Amino acid sequence: MKVRVGGSRRFPLVTRDTARPEGGQSAVGAGHSAPYRQWPLLAVCFGVLTGLLVTIAEFRSGALIIGGSLLAAAVMRRMMPSVGMLAVRSGFTDMLTYGALGLAITLLALMAQPEPKLTVPYLEDIVHFLVRGNEPPES
Repeated sequence: MKVRVGGSRRFPLVTRDTARPEGGQSAVGAGHSAPYRQWPLLAVCFGVLTGLLVTIAEFRSGALIIGGSLLAAAVMRRMMPSVGMLAVRSGFTDMLTYGALGLAITLLALMAQPEPKLTVPYLEDIVHFLVRGNEPPES
């Protein structure tokens, strides 16, 4: 068993510094300028901005681009050892957050009216139950 010299093995009561998130170092070495070092974050931001601009003309396509950008962020966070400022929390938390938001936006875009591309069989019954109480939907 190793014994530390000059300190306890317990965690300090007061935190004096913050730990960098996993994968928080720049994605490319210091020899490159800042945009090249942070290309994963810039790629996701560019995708979301493109999706927002496309949403002006066509809602469903723009929302799908935004959802796809967030899903790409989840994949990059999982597969790449360093993703720069795209790393905000631990790798698992980042991947879960980006993936859940991307999947939710994508599914909502596919279910948007009119002419939904994806239909959930009992969704209308659930909405009627939640909004109107126990009444069954009128047929």
